[in-house]
Amino acid sequence: MAFGMQTPHAEHVRGKWGWFLTLGILMLVFGIVAFLNLFLATVASVFYIGAMMFAGGAFQLVHAFQVKGWSEAIYWGLSGLLYTIAGILAFWNPALTAVILTLFMAVALVIAGAVRTWVGFRMRPMRGSGWVIFGGIVTIIAGVIIAIGWPVNSLWILGLFLAVDLTLQGWAMIAVAMAARG
Repeated sequence: MAFGMQTPHAEHVRGKWGWFLTLGILMLVFGIVAFLNLFLATVASVFYIGAMMFAGGAFQLVHAFQVKGWSEAIYWGLSGLLYTIAGILAFWNPALTAVILTLFMAVALVIAGAVRTWVGFRMRPMRGSGWVIFGGIVTIIAGVIIAIGWPVNSLWILGLFLAVDLTLQGWAMIAVAMAARG
């Protein structure tokens, strides 16, 4: 039991299978809607990220005044100010923010893929290491493809990731509901 959380038992899920099904259907519908308008889904993603950054920045600014010692307050305040400005930028210019986030995502995918590939090679000859290597290579390729299409793909790539995530989560919840019901 990690962090005081209990593992769900099948009987708990079975009693709530209708909620899982409803959530799955809603997420699936939202995913399909996102697929139908990737630009709007990208803007929604940017606004969500912007709201989280603005809120996080505001809390860090408040925290800066609570920290003991002047040097720490300056660093917390600067961090909070930068986060707040980034959040405002997301609402002020969502297209520019999407361009920046898309480039960041491409770089992050390439780095993450390289690390996964390296870890996979370090795991050899352990069974399953090939899958880790394969996953790392696929992640690198995804990052390179996004980088090659940048900045033009910035208008839809974040929306595509949101649409895929909503769709997969929807199907997963539906599968859990069906398994719990049966």
